[in-house]
Amino acid sequence: MPAQASADDTRQPGRPTALPLGTPGLAETRTTRTLQPGVTLTRIVRGAVDPAHHWTVEASIPGGDTSPDPDAPPTTLKDRASAHALAGDLRDQGFQARVERVTTPRTADYAGGTLGWRVRTGTFDAQSAATAERARLRAAGFTGSVTYTGWDGATTDRGPWRVDVLTIDPRRFRGTLDASYGPDLENRETTSALSAAAGATAAVNAGFFVLDPRAGAPGDPAGVGVYDGRLLSEPVRGRPALVVHDHGRRTDVTRLTWRGRVTAGRTSLSLDGINRVPGLIRNCGGREGDTPTSLPLHDVTCTNPDQLVAFTADFGASTPQGEGTEAVLDAHGRVTELRSPRGGPLPPGGSSVQATGQRTAELAESARPGRRLRLTTTLLNDRGHHVTPSHGTDIVNAGPELVRDGRLHVTPATDGMVHPGDPSWYYGWVHKRNPRTLAGVDAAGRTLLVTADGRSTDALGLSITEAAKVARSLGLRDAVNLDGGGSTTMVAGDQVINDPSDAAGERPVGDALLILPGRDRRAP
Repeated sequence: MPAQASADDTRQPGRPTALPLGTPGLAETRTTRTLQPGVTLTRIVRGAVDPAHHWTVEASIPGGDTSPDPDAPPTTLKDRASAHALAGDLRDQGFQARVERVTTPRTADYAGGTLGWRVRTGTFDAQSAATAERARLRAAGFTGSVTYTGWDGATTDRGPWRVDVLTIDPRRFRGTLDASYGPDLENRETTSALSAAAGATAAVNAGFFVLDPRAGAPGDPAGVGVYDGRLLSEPVRGRPALVVHDHGRRTDVTRLTWRGRVTAGRTSLSLDGINRVPGLIRNCGGREGDTPTSLPLHDVTCTNPDQLVAFTADFGASTPQGEGTEAVLDAHGRVTELRSPRGGPLPPGGSSVQATGQRTAELAESARPGRRLRLTTTLLNDRGHHVTPSHGTDIVNAGPELVRDGRLHVTPATDGMVHPGDPSWYYGWVHKRNPRTLAGVDAAGRTLLVTADGRSTDALGLSITEAAKVARSLGLRDAVNLDGGGSTTMVAGDQVINDPSDAAGERPVGDALLILPGRDRRAP
């Protein structure tokens, strides 16, 4: 575990707690300081810039580089024959192309082995030279992305890595551990803005969220969201989530499903979602009839034209507009109007239910003006037991699982990170090193919130498997991956202390985990 000292200290390399990254015996320093009683911040720096690393250009077919999501990985892996054919075409155009086989480790639910073959061209000491090579590649009619070989994930690498760890010890903690989505669900705020608004001592980014307007409302949690005990976003079916409590005790990783219903007299209708754009299911894992799947599929937006979605005032100033019908409810659950097309503001304390496609007639028949509707939702854990969050409980979406009962337990296939027919996605998101945010609980009941910088030469980042090994080495009994990439942010005091990887700086996110100085201090 990170040192729990109240003053700064530097730990020498070779101790048993060294991070399991790169070759053994690398220099590693740890500096720990106390932020408030029961809360420490530890920075771990391991290794140094490896002279064996270089910049190169990875040839690709159109993929992530044309996506509005800056974390979408390019499509780069091919079968062996296709890779050699592409390399031959590149050599004919004067490029120094090479073919490299990519193999990935086995996980708890994925066999690993050969993912495919990549094609790279050039070896450069400077990123600018690789960028010039990419421009030359594009001028010749090919596509590609600039990459650094330190991000490949070789076990023989020498670093560097930079990891920050917030440790909450419930024996001494008298503050509040909270989750905040800001003023409303549908808009994004930076982690530092959410932290400042709540007067937090420290914060990290939390769950996955909608980024592309074509996938829903930007900022909306892409999975379960429970805030102050209220379910405001439904789970992605069976995906893991991080459960935290105000007092900092009993942090847990659990897998959740849900049920929701709208009842009017003797009529009961099943809900498809809560506080999201009807018909768009980010990360999938919804209901039968969703396309292309009702199972979790990360970074994919499934669709369904026939949906019934409930809205609370937490969503935003106005509910989503579009074809269909909306039953607007007052604070007592009585229907004040039926809107068609749907979309608009809600009355004070009110809510609504939107219907699209074939579900429009169901809602119109049941939700006549003046009639009272009752909205009920139920969370279920992976054993089918009801989960009833208290007012002091928050749950943020996550995935994949990393550690279970003190053992490595990485679940990319179960959680939708294996895309059928697209090994390049797994290669870019799971296999390669990226900035990561993860969280969990150790055997002593301490909650750890961890960030690892990446996508630079000064901090290589972590693969998902490496993230799991780091979590276990820090003593976590149960751990899960949170949103990462450009979202990875840690705040201490009024400063962002890590190095977010987006070129524009700190990325606005959907929600954040906040450590507050007193139990009476609540996040918005």
